[in-house]
Amino acid sequence: MKILLASQSPRRKELLANLGFDFEVVKIDCEEIVPEHIKVGESAAYLSELKADAFRKLEEGEVLLTADTVVAIDNQFLGKPKDEEDAKNMLKLLSGKIHQVYTGITIKTTDKTITETDVADVEIDELTNDEIEYYIKNYKPFDKAGSYGIQEWLGMAKIKKMNGSFYTIMGLPTHLVYKILKEI
Repeated sequence: MKILLASQSPRRKELLANLGFDFEVVKIDCEEIVPEHIKVGESAAYLSELKADAFRKLEEGEVLLTADTVVAIDNQFLGKPKDEEDAKNMLKLLSGKIHQVYTGITIKTTDKTITETDVADVEIDELTNDEIEYYIKNYKPFDKAGSYGIQEWLGMAKIKKMNGSFYTIMGLPTHLVYKILKEI
């Protein structure tokens, strides 16, 4: 089996490699727009399937893995920040509250498509304006849903509590990926 990881995320590459799988990274170009009728909790799976469907036809023996992570608070979808101001606003919104992180994965072969979503609740301590400025300046979270990476300073210093998989929050529910790839 030849695994194709359709992600440019260094975190997903690292996690899949650490699971012990050999894989090739491939690029998929598709517009990631979630229709309004899709619920926040279903959006990560929707985007993951959208990416898988945009990829070329698979050859026998190829397995495609796509993923998408969505951060939500009060049923409001937080994607990747557009700029520094957007990142500040997102972090202020998350400060002192519990939010959800959904990561959807799609694993596709020539004859089947499996899509799963895992969710984790995350509680962030209150963030001061100085802490938000520090984090954005030093970690540039512009490629991360919700404007933060749990594996970085904000996760180490300000995550008060979480309920769910650390790796789901990081961007790849490794327990689901491992289980499905082993079954294929």
